[in-house]
Amino acid sequence: TGVQTCALPISLMVFALPALAQKPRVGKPASQDKIAAINLTVFPDGRGLPDGKGTVAAGKDLFKEKCAVCHNDHAEGRENQYPPLVGGIGSLNTSKPIKTVGSYWPYATTVFDYIRRAMPYDQPGTLTSDQVYSAVAFILNANGIIGENDEMNKNTLPKVKMPNRDGFVPDARPDIKSKR
Repeated sequence: TGVQTCALPISLMVFALPALAQKPRVGKPASQDKIAAINLTVFPDGRGLPDGKGTVAAGKDLFKEKCAVCHNDHAEGRENQYPPLVGGIGSLNTSKPIKTVGSYWPYATTVFDYIRRAMPYDQPGTLTSDQVYSAVAFILNANGIIGENDEMNKNTLPKVKMPNRDGFVPDARPDIKSKR
């Protein structure tokens, strides 16, 4: 019986080896155009931001159409489902910090980058630059960070001073070359 106990695992490995040697046949290689279209990086200082513009008013309409299903009409989130995007300013040093775009995120440009890459949740990357700027304007205004009539674009967005901008510590490791 000892021989039979060893024979089963060995025979399974012999039959499995050819399957492991095959290349996966999932998808197809991305073209250089496709890679370039998604290889977009926005830095805290605004480098990489595209042309376009957005307003709070346009963002409010867009938010109701594309974002409210998860984050509610006023970006307050859905408890135990989707996070709030507003509120919590000044709460990070309390026993119950509320991490939102307004209370936690250090750069408005990061909000733009995240929305452009990952939202809407069910169709990431489908918003135009104008729509992303408008969504960011709406969220920043809802947090009291920008005014109702402020326009967001590649020149104005990097100048937005987020409440927690100075709440992060620079990486002091000698092999990390970064500027704040």
